[in-house]
Amino acid sequence: MTALSATRMAKADAAAAADAARVLAAGGLVAFPTETVYGLGADATSGPAVARLYDAKGRPAFNPLIAHVADIADAERLARFDADAARLAKDFWPGPLTLVLPKAAGCPVAELAMAGLDTIAVRVPAHEVARDILAAFGKPVVAPSANRSGHVSPTCAEHVAADLAGRIDLIVDGGATPVGVESTIVACLGEPVLLRPGGLPRAAIERSLGRSLADPAPARDTAGPIAPGMLATHYAPRTRLRLNALRVAAGEALLAFGPLPAEGAERAACVLNLSARGDLVEAAANLFAHLRALDAAGTATIAVMPIPGDGLGEAINDRLERAAAR
Repeated sequence: MTALSATRMAKADAAAAADAARVLAAGGLVAFPTETVYGLGADATSGPAVARLYDAKGRPAFNPLIAHVADIADAERLARFDADAARLAKDFWPGPLTLVLPKAAGCPVAELAMAGLDTIAVRVPAHEVARDILAAFGKPVVAPSANRSGHVSPTCAEHVAADLAGRIDLIVDGGATPVGVESTIVACLGEPVLLRPGGLPRAAIERSLGRSLADPAPARDTAGPIAPGMLATHYAPRTRLRLNALRVAAGEALLAFGPLPAEGAERAACVLNLSARGDLVEAAANLFAHLRALDAAGTATIAVMPIPGDGLGEAINDRLERAAAR
């Protein structure tokens, strides 16, 4: 574990990308923005670097990681693409979509990063800072959310520092992330299956495929997840969440949505609105930052108003349900 003073913060520019590449090449850990949330990067081909990442996050070793690469050609060196996967990659990469695919022969990603599975999760991010770092490094980078495992995901550099200062080497500050929830994960291991809703809505993927996505079969209690973000308890603040709240008790914090306040909102200890105009894109971008702010208010409960389930609402509700399962 590095000393507290060892975590550096750098504003995103060409020099910071080169610095990040040097840290990664030395087996270090670098937090950087993607279009979804901040990722914690390590050299995907180095078992020791991946082990250090798991340790820094306090992440269960059976929870696999996403390998981030610069383009489709790099992804094809890691995984085997069927026709559905190739279509989705063509239509949505770079972007907030992760594909779980059979790993290719000679895949250089460390077994630890794949949690011993014969599949691999791959993404080509769209954020300019992430792409600059990947180009400078020249190898795949595993990059789960840059927070302690199970905590609320980070959407700005300050969130990363609050969780990981003293545990990682470098934070590249590229400002707030535009999407604000993690990537959508689709497994293409036969019929395409939606494993995790995220920053790319289900409807867009189904239009590309020309058919509906399947939902995953219920996991066996003894089976580990085949993709990140599938643990029942995840993205959790310390404060208990009360979902689909139509009324607010005195002293609760309120996570609101839309122009109409919940009954009793005037009694809330503090109120943050994901989107006063009811915009799900704005709500997704604000979700984790608002959860962190309300968690810091010190109330016993955060009441969460109902969120529509269409579009990005599916991903928002997925994160809230996992955050509440504690």
